[in-house]
Amino acid sequence: MTGKTDRKQETPARRGRPASVFMSLRFSLDQNTQRNLLLLLVSLLIAFIVIPKGNFIPGFYQPGDIAQRNVKAPRDLLVPDEVLTEKKQREAADAVLPLYDYDPRAGHDITERLKQSFMILDKAPAPETVRRKELEALLGIGLSDAELAVFRRVASRPEQASLLVQSLRDVMQNQIVGNLKLFQTGGEHGIVMRNLVTRQEQIARGLDQVIGIGDAIDIVGEQLRDIQPLNNGDRAALMAQVGKLLRPNLTYNQSETESRRQAGRDAVKPVLMQVKKGEMIVREGERVTGEQLAKLKAFRELGSDHLSLRMAAGLFLMMLLLLSVAHRYGRRNISKYRVDNRDLTFMAVTFAGLFILVKLSIFICSALEGSFPYIESSSYYYAFPFAVGAMLVRIVLNSEVALLFGLVFSMVVGLLFGDNLHMALFALVGSFTGGHWVRHCIQRTTLYQAGWQLSLVNVSTVLATQLIAGRGFDTQMFYKAGFGFAGGFICALLVTGLVPLVEALFKYTTNIKLLELANMNTPLLRELMIQAPGTYHHSIIVGNLAEAAAETIGANPLMARVAAYYHDIGKIRKPLYFVENIGTQENRHNKLSPSMSALILMSHVKEGADMARENKLGQTLIDIIRQHHGTALIKFFYDKAKNLEDPGVQQVNERDYRYPGPKPQTREAALIMLADAIEAASRTLTDPTPARIQGMVQKIINNIFIDGQLDECELTLKDLHNIAKSFNRILAGIFHHRIDYPEPVHKEREKETVKKKNGDDSHREPPKESKDSAGNAAKGSSEDLKRLGMS
Repeated sequence: MTGKTDRKQETPARRGRPASVFMSLRFSLDQNTQRNLLLLLVSLLIAFIVIPKGNFIPGFYQPGDIAQRNVKAPRDLLVPDEVLTEKKQREAADAVLPLYDYDPRAGHDITERLKQSFMILDKAPAPETVRRKELEALLGIGLSDAELAVFRRVASRPEQASLLVQSLRDVMQNQIVGNLKLFQTGGEHGIVMRNLVTRQEQIARGLDQVIGIGDAIDIVGEQLRDIQPLNNGDRAALMAQVGKLLRPNLTYNQSETESRRQAGRDAVKPVLMQVKKGEMIVREGERVTGEQLAKLKAFRELGSDHLSLRMAAGLFLMMLLLLSVAHRYGRRNISKYRVDNRDLTFMAVTFAGLFILVKLSIFICSALEGSFPYIESSSYYYAFPFAVGAMLVRIVLNSEVALLFGLVFSMVVGLLFGDNLHMALFALVGSFTGGHWVRHCIQRTTLYQAGWQLSLVNVSTVLATQLIAGRGFDTQMFYKAGFGFAGGFICALLVTGLVPLVEALFKYTTNIKLLELANMNTPLLRELMIQAPGTYHHSIIVGNLAEAAAETIGANPLMARVAAYYHDIGKIRKPLYFVENIGTQENRHNKLSPSMSALILMSHVKEGADMARENKLGQTLIDIIRQHHGTALIKFFYDKAKNLEDPGVQQVNERDYRYPGPKPQTREAALIMLADAIEAASRTLTDPTPARIQGMVQKIINNIFIDGQLDECELTLKDLHNIAKSFNRILAGIFHHRIDYPEPVHKEREKETVKKKNGDDSHREPPKESKDSAGNAAKGSSEDLKRLGMS
């Protein structure tokens, strides 16, 4: 009844299969959409990284540097000549004459105030303090008692006062400046004179009529030399006051002059150099001049114009085509190129991350060139970890995927460095070398061995590119070789640190992770050893068989051995339902229906996958656990159910006695299936001679092959033949015969002692043990074994 109930419960699942197929199809479409979006994002990101700051034009040169390659103009362009433009602007500013404001009212104003001061002194007497304040306010100067007395004496003589006023009027008819020397220096080419009354301007070039304030005072002093009755002291005091009264009538307008000169600079249009498309801007090996730098800078600063947008769109389209074509080619033509969206995401992150790292490194190298000018910035490029991507992809995936990754990556590196073929070749050779030397990374030191080999290849590549370029062994070549040598170990260090991160982020099971899982003291294997010792021993033998077969056909031996250790961990949940763990106990399947027994046997696959997922063994091992029985038939219980079949009841369905699958998808999973079946069958051989072992192995493999369990993996008939030979060799070693050794000496002596003791009654037979005593002894022995946990 139990079996019938199970069948009824599974029937709706089968009826719902079309819905599952529809959901699977929709999920597949979602996966394709995700893949396309990922492809678009990576292409856009790479275009964004490569195209900024001048497209493919190098910008790390300084005046006097040696150009590393030829640079041609990608388009027609008018390049501003900053040096010549600055010269033109300076000339335009110098051509603007200084502006001087001329005030013709200055002389009239001074003479009128002097007249009024004399009139005040001629008025009726007033207190001295009041009159002094009034005069000081009028003249705008301070007066001492002596100076006031001189003014009073001059005012008392009208002819002398008139002569003084007339002298000042005559002097102020000239153009007077405050500092004659400064005026002559700034106005040697002429000035612009602006009349503050009429607001008219005129250019004055003959400046001989311009005098300084000191000259004006001297002129007035000469005219007043004959004034009587002033003595020399009074005359000096009077001239001091006249000097205070005189003011320049021609003043320099600095703010207006500077404004006009700036307007003149701004009016000068930039001087442009015409560069034609295809014109050689700089040639390889030449010293870079300032003019060439200006052209390079102009092309690099075209980051926002339509041409740069078109170039960015072209690079995006090229990246999209390159990545999609490479991916499609791998899927259609490379059998081992089987990547899912997780793998594509990992490669996309690695691809973009490396380019970001390289881009940042370029900026750092430009800064280092300023600190170490004797090392060219391009020499540092050979220390860049170009091979890290291919090494990671090879460790995580396989050689074929790493090959395509290295090809695409190196091509884009060439674009990043401005169509530099040498850097593309350097990245390509390094990627292939690094990917090759980590192909069997079963220990951490393998990464540093790969780094050593990569360092040697980097040095050789630098030497080759130096010879291709036709250069000698100069100092920069040795710098490049040194940085290339260091680059190999930099790659090893980065990969060593990134592998655990990749394993954690993307849930990959690498060979290094497998080495950790191969430790027999892991909690899962220890639990298997304690709970199901028979299964544990069976797994060890299966591991030996699978590992030897994997080495024979070129599969991953470490993966095969570790997967064999964990393929039956699901039996931990119900160990006593599996024959290898029953021992002398009663077989529990005797009390179960065949269908229930089949369900229990099949459950260990699902439970094993769940336990592997809980213990984070990785998706690869989980897949092998699910696939190691494929859709094989549980023949024993199927035959038992057929024998118990009642013609009046529903017939036995073979599908109910087949494992849920899927069938093995990889060679390692197929090896686990074959080794598992053969190890179990080998236990049934009564006399395991080499001939019988060979016949059994061939029969098991043929049955699995005929059942179609190997249809979805990559094993060939030649592989199956080599696998069989490997299994025969291992099983022959396990079941080898030993020669019969004679009994030890102490056993012979014990027999002689017994004979001597029985010598007195040698004519009598030794007493026979009763049946009851034999039975009790046998029973006691069994109980002892049970107490020791041996049965």
